[in-house]
Amino acid sequence: MQLTLWTYEGPPHVGAMRVATAMQDVHYVLHAPQGDTYADLLFTMIERLPKRPPVTYTTFQARDLGGDTAELFKTAAREAFERFEPKAMLVGASCTAELIQDDPGGLARALDLPVPVVALELPSYQRKENWGASETFYQMVRALAGAPSPIATRPEGRRPRCNILGPTALGFRHRDDLREISGLLAQLGVDVNVVAPLGATPADLGRLRDADFNVVLYPEIATLAAQWLTRSFGQPFTRTVPIGIGATQDFIAEVAQLAGIDPADVLANAEARAPWYARSVDSTYLTGKRVFIFGDATHAVASARVASRELGLTVVGIGTYSREFAREVREAAKSYGVEALISDDYLEIEEKIIALQPELVLGTQMERHIAKRVGVPCAVISAPVHVQDFPARYSPQMGFEGANVLFDTWVHPLMMGLEEHLIGMFRGDAEFHEDAAPSHLGGAAAATRSPPLPAQEGPSAGAVAVWGADAEKELRKIPFFVRGKARRNTESFARDRGVPLITIETLYDAKAHFSR
Repeated sequence: MQLTLWTYEGPPHVGAMRVATAMQDVHYVLHAPQGDTYADLLFTMIERLPKRPPVTYTTFQARDLGGDTAELFKTAAREAFERFEPKAMLVGASCTAELIQDDPGGLARALDLPVPVVALELPSYQRKENWGASETFYQMVRALAGAPSPIATRPEGRRPRCNILGPTALGFRHRDDLREISGLLAQLGVDVNVVAPLGATPADLGRLRDADFNVVLYPEIATLAAQWLTRSFGQPFTRTVPIGIGATQDFIAEVAQLAGIDPADVLANAEARAPWYARSVDSTYLTGKRVFIFGDATHAVASARVASRELGLTVVGIGTYSREFAREVREAAKSYGVEALISDDYLEIEEKIIALQPELVLGTQMERHIAKRVGVPCAVISAPVHVQDFPARYSPQMGFEGANVLFDTWVHPLMMGLEEHLIGMFRGDAEFHEDAAPSHLGGAAAATRSPPLPAQEGPSAGAVAVWGADAEKELRKIPFFVRGKARRNTESFARDRGVPLITIETLYDAKAHFSR
């Protein structure tokens, strides 16, 4: 077991909480000791939900371990049912309570409650939060969707309909994504049968079979349930996650193929300003900027496609903490000529960011902290997130409006072309000078700004060369959009030749070497 300050995912029962809190008329009874009761913190303080999460804890203490903790669980389950009157219940144990092996599922069945009770077996020491959410949703669907049967043929004249699967509580922009994609489906002429788990009731899960196909928005959460629905009712499901212009167009084509409709009108009338902005004069300064991407697998892969194909950025690193989807991230990494980083150790991610020296980081709340510490612009693209990533405004990541949001969110942390031009014109001015922080950080930011990323050694490289004052001054005469590359090439040249001090001669020798 590794001791850590930060973690990308909580234990699997947190994933179960996300599903239970997303649904209506469902209650989760969790066998847990005092101290594991943090559902209120997660959902009312971080996501800012206007209601308390539907989670009841047994909250046993050390002195209870010598008595009958099983009876404590049965009492808590019985009282939760009588108080909240749910239409279905989830029961399980936290990672600590798992060790005492009280079997919450068997104890709940012994109560003979008049509602479906879904027992969750979530191995806390082998699995984590997203897997727990996926398994919980799958077990709920399997228990409540009904007996398997062939999918019914769609009556002539009826509009196609689908289920939207995957959005949960505490999900990164899930509510806004759902609104955006629901509107897109309506434009296509596709009716939404059920959205689950977000906003669904146990009765809604019983109607999942009535759809013609399923739209999987978040594969980490919904793939397992969607596969079971395919086996049980013959319902196909979408594979494309509509993040970015290209992926949204592919998603529309995939939905149209499953629904048997023509998407031409929707594609022709798509309203997205991001492509125009990405081609505008100022945004051409994005071309070739180095970006490092890290997050859950879905958002990391989608963000790399947007960064590379739609904004002209250069992907220098991509990774995920979602080990269950490591294969997908490795396949994506190959297409960008980089090696995927599969890790849940934030210190390893920090080392990678420093080594790669990106000009932009797209990551989680953890990468936001790392980037701030080393002085690199950052935008959050994935959970885990901070309270500020649940904005009051409409801010989807998916669909055409989501592409506009991505453009704004990613580009604004960077120093833009006009700003660079002014710095060049007014070099030496108190406000516009080479070492000034981006203007949106305020004048005081320059004094407290973190130092630039240090040059890093390769696995077999020698000591990092030091820049002489004359060479540093000469380097600043090089246009900003190639200055970073010139610095890296010169440092590499100096390391390979064991040059301890970079002078003007070293700078021009390196230039001659790399221009051959």
